[in-house]
Amino acid sequence: MSVSGSALSTHTAGVERLLASYRSIPATATVRLAKPTSNLFRARTKRDAPGLDTSGLTGVISVDPDARTADVAGMCTYEELVATTLRYGLSPLVVPQLKTITLGGAVTGLGIESASFRNGLPHESVLEMDILTGSGELLTATPEQHADLYRAFPNSYGTLGYSTRLRIQLEPVHPFVALRHIRFHSLSEMIAAMERIIDTAGLDGAAVDYLDGVVFSAEESYLCVGTRTTTPGPVSDYTGNDIYYRSIQHESGIKDDRLTIHDYFWRWDTDWFWCSRAFGAQNPRLRRWWPRRYRRSSFYWKLVGLDQRFGVADRIEKHNGRPARERVVQDVELPIERTREFLEWFLDNVPISPIWLCPLRLRDHHGWPLYPIRPDRSYVNIGFWSSVPAGHTEGATNRAIEAKVSALFGHKSLYSDSYYGREEFDGLYGGESYNTVKKIYDPDSRLLDLYAKAVQRR
Repeated sequence: MSVSGSALSTHTAGVERLLASYRSIPATATVRLAKPTSNLFRARTKRDAPGLDTSGLTGVISVDPDARTADVAGMCTYEELVATTLRYGLSPLVVPQLKTITLGGAVTGLGIESASFRNGLPHESVLEMDILTGSGELLTATPEQHADLYRAFPNSYGTLGYSTRLRIQLEPVHPFVALRHIRFHSLSEMIAAMERIIDTAGLDGAAVDYLDGVVFSAEESYLCVGTRTTTPGPVSDYTGNDIYYRSIQHESGIKDDRLTIHDYFWRWDTDWFWCSRAFGAQNPRLRRWWPRRYRRSSFYWKLVGLDQRFGVADRIEKHNGRPARERVVQDVELPIERTREFLEWFLDNVPISPIWLCPLRLRDHHGWPLYPIRPDRSYVNIGFWSSVPAGHTEGATNRAIEAKVSALFGHKSLYSDSYYGREEFDGLYGGESYNTVKKIYDPDSRLLDLYAKAVQRR
């Protein structure tokens, strides 16, 4: 095992600071993290009480290349984690698309990426984790020890506690990824091809390591099929003037591409998928002067934060005589056999494109009560991130999406705006199972309740 003495001592000191900051918060105050960044899109009420000090919990503690595991601090970003594991020819089983997503955030929330059709979700690779609970205890949770907390932690969004250390599984990778972008002219054909790849883990006799897709319209969709390779050769670079999602498009058949494994993991981050266009970063004349260090999701997030703080976009819309806009930033999971129906409805009713697709199958068959999708079933994550003209009621489009997803036996992630009633929410996100674990590990409700955090936005 590769263990840095300084990394271990930094982590140990960081845990002590975290515990000290917890003890300093008044018993009547709600406990929260003091985080400089976030990948949540929910509106959050500003609080005067100090947050927990996580400053020492941002690194990789150790890597065991023989066991293919890593011990990682909860606030370590995937950018740091991947940079460390790639030195050993290894990577996390699932690497979410944006560099500043933290491992702890992907586990207590939900992360997904193009390896999820074979590796499931990030929390399924966790062997054990140290969690600071709402009661102030630091507990190690595993499938055998504090198993109720271990199972309920995914999708709890910090309402059961905060992970300080996670031991995760890793897998070997190669230096390059060979890509095939396959064009489809109908959604049915695209989904059928996706299902075949999921079932066989291959395409045309070759193994498939990564799989996602993009829908531009009902007549233009793509599967992006990736295979790890050691074969050297020219690679593309989408951190400059070229834009990755635009490189996918072509008239028919298959378009080939190659990336380094590092650039493959972060292919979406440079332009925050396609959302950088909202800031003008895809305008060729502006892009050439846009510093590369600011072509990343974390910087666009800061621009979004400024807009939310000062209402810039709404003021522009009002000045131009247009209605205010409703933010529609969501990821939903649909059973693969209901995906075409949802996409057709969405394209007819929600003026947002492109749409991201990412297939997934859970690896673990014991279940995760706060996000109860079936382990023996293929799902497709459908991501759409933009805004639409506001309706007559608050969140009209988001409410319609929630209703459609539920009608098709799907599920929605909670990182963004939600509008469920309490009873429906409890039925979808753990209900009594969550309440039982909450009472055990946060008996005095020092942490927000999941419904309050995800829906009421207190």
